[in-house]
Amino acid sequence: MTKNSVVATLFRFQSVFGLLAVVVAAIIFSPRKNGAILFVSADNLANVVRAVSEIGIIAVGMTFVILIGGIDLSVGAMLGLAAVGSAVLMVESDWGFLPSVLLVLVIGLVFGALQGAATAMIGIQSFIVTLAGLQIARGLARIWSDGQGVAIAYGDGPNEAPASFALLGERTFGGLVPIPVLIFAVVAVAAIVFLRVSAFSRHLYAVGGNEKAARLSGVPVVRVKVAVFAICGLLAALAGIVHAVQLNQGSPNDGIGYELDAIAAVVIGGTSLAGGRGSVAGTVAGALLLGVLNNILALNNIDSNIQLLIKGLVIVAAAALQRLRPAS
Repeated sequence: MTKNSVVATLFRFQSVFGLLAVVVAAIIFSPRKNGAILFVSADNLANVVRAVSEIGIIAVGMTFVILIGGIDLSVGAMLGLAAVGSAVLMVESDWGFLPSVLLVLVIGLVFGALQGAATAMIGIQSFIVTLAGLQIARGLARIWSDGQGVAIAYGDGPNEAPASFALLGERTFGGLVPIPVLIFAVVAVAAIVFLRVSAFSRHLYAVGGNEKAARLSGVPVVRVKVAVFAICGLLAALAGIVHAVQLNQGSPNDGIGYELDAIAAVVIGGTSLAGGRGSVAGTVAGALLLGVLNNILALNNIDSNIQLLIKGLVIVAAAALQRLRPAS
């Protein structure tokens, strides 16, 4: 193995190595209770992956968008809209579990597709389109909920959500694995397989690498962009459903700042913001790295302002590594 191949491997798996380093540091600096390391306790690890699940689901969709050289700033607001929609439909409109979930997912899919169409057909930069989408989704959430959070109580009576919805927030495998984590895992594995075996994935990377060349070679660029933003909107809506069941409410203010955490996970995962290079596996590692970092800082009672500073430095370091990465 040559020196260049070793360097290329290190950069390719930078997010995995970074995650391992953060986990080792978390174990070393974790507080102890009765001699036991709090970080590695089953309950704490379950809390880490549960906290990561929502951002992770959004980040998978964000990976698709960034791979084509775009950005989606509306995902946090879409999460809030989906959470509100889930709560209002089941609690106030007396809809069943399945119809409510399906409608919310369709809303996310259509909203994302419309943003993709505006970007691909009209030619407006995705930053501007999704910045407007953020405002629109947040406004719709406030209109739908009358500007207030909608609490979710479970039962068979009026103003109660079906008990089946609560199951999404439970744990399985003997109470060890939160179901939101399973949802995140299924989404991530499906996305990884999709990007490795589908013809669409080749079109996606081609658009991100060189849109003009992709168009000249017959790639349906407009269709690819619309589909990618639709996928991102769909996954943001799914994250909103998970969010609603975990917090037992839907609020129009839910998801504020989530788009930044999702972008951070993608960048830490090694996906180039210029498009054409990256992977969902790296994004998953990036999301877990942020989750572990948040957890160990909280366990050590580090000031929240210092936590923001540390996370910012990690993101800058990840972006700097991308600049140093040799061309493939």
